[in-house]
Parts: sequence; structure tokens; C-alpha cells
Amino acid sequence: MPDRNLRRALAPILLLAILLAGWEAAVRLFSIPSYVLPAPSRIALVFVSRFPLLLSHAGVTLTEIGLGLLCGSAAGLGLGVALFYLPTLEAAVYPIVIATQVIPVFAVAPLLIIWFGYGLWPKVAVAALITFFPITVNAVDGLRAARSETVDVLRALRVNEWQVLRLVRVPAGLPSLFSGLKVGVTQSVVGATIGEWIGASRGLGYLMVESNARLRSDLVFAALLALTLLGLLLFGLVRMIEWRVLRWRRAQRGGPDGA
Repeated sequence: MPDRNLRRALAPILLLAILLAGWEAAVRLFSIPSYVLPAPSRIALVFVSRFPLLLSHAGVTLTEIGLGLLCGSAAGLGLGVALFYLPTLEAAVYPIVIATQVIPVFAVAPLLIIWFGYGLWPKVAVAALITFFPITVNAVDGLRAARSETVDVLRALRVNEWQVLRLVRVPAGLPSLFSGLKVGVTQSVVGATIGEWIGASRGLGYLMVESNARLRSDLVFAALLALTLLGLLLFGLVRMIEWRVLRWRRAQRGGPDGA
């Protein structure tokens, strides 16, 4: 088992190393200008040398992502519970929720800038909007994952619906909810970045737009690398929380914690 896990961990690292080596070789072989396509070595150098600048902009973007994820998750979870318990509301609202996903977020972002200005909240709103859908869908699906036999037994024992929700539906729905959170946390990075592209004075998305206007493609890629690392860090954080919260589920399946 350890050898298998090691191979799984090394495979993407090896593939990434091959791609970066090919990229580096192509840039040097064809003498591609750095403003068109910088070499990975130059991007790494800029990332290290401009790290304080990247870190300051990353703090702004992280705030937008965190608030957007919080607002989108709270709204999505609340609506998901309402849709589950109110079939009439689900029939009326659920198709509209799905239809809103057809509208590109990039088209909505300029309106949010007009309504809320160039401050923090338009970016938070974009991140929340893009996070809202996966949380809502997975919340509804998660609540439906509870075994009907268990629910029927509890109701026969005159257990109220709040206790059924707390004891059965929420534990059964947690895996689905965490799946939605993992999608949402990555999408919130995209949402915050789009908001910064439309109108901002700080943030990694703003830094990318500003650097692109000055033909500093190396700094654009450095900011993109910072965004990627930020997204991976947040995804890993959600995975870590999921691992701890769902320890009981692995124990039931006879996993490492259940031995």
C-alpha cells in the first residue's frame, strides 16, 4: 500500500517535470521572447524576487475568496435545506437555480461593479455566485442520501424532524456536502479573479491585468502560479477538514482509523 501511494504521488510530479522541461527547452530552442512566453525558470525567478508583492496581493484575493465562499456556502446550504423540505418551492426555484448557471459570470461581474463599486464586495459577490450552485445541489442530494428505513424507524418512535435531520440526514449528507465544498472552493478562486479582472485596485487578478498591460508576461505567470498555489492550499484545507469530520465513516468501512 505505501508503494502504491508513493507511485500515485510521484506520477503527477513526474509528468509536471516533463512538461516544464519541454516548455523550457522550446522557449530556448526557438528563442521565444519573454513577453510572449517566458521560460519556467524565469517565472520561478520572478516569483521568488517579487514574492512580497505577490503575497500582499494574495492577501486581498484570499479575503475575497474566503468571504465569497462563506456567503455562497451559507446561502446554498440554506436554500438546499429549504428545497428539500418544501417540494413546492423546489419545483418553482430549482429550475431557475439551474438556469442561472447558463449565464456567464463574466457577463454579470460588470453589473456588480456598477451596483457595488470597485471595493471588496463585488469580488465577494462573484465568488459567492459561482460557489452557490454546487453547494445547493450537493446539499439537496446529501439530504436525500439518508436511508429511508432509518428515517421511518425514527418517525415510528415519534422522533421529531429536527432530530431526524441532526442524527440521520446531516451525517448521511456530509460526504456530498464536502464534495460541493471542494468544487466551490476552487470555483471561488475563479470568481474572485474574474471580479478583479473587471475592476479592482488590488489582488492577484488585478496584478495579472496590470502586468499584461506592461507586457510583463513573466509577472502574469508568477501571479497565476500564486493563484494556483492558493487554490491548492484551500482545496487541501477542505480535504483535511473532510478527513477529520468523516473519520467515523472510514471507521464504519474498516479504514485505517477503524482498525
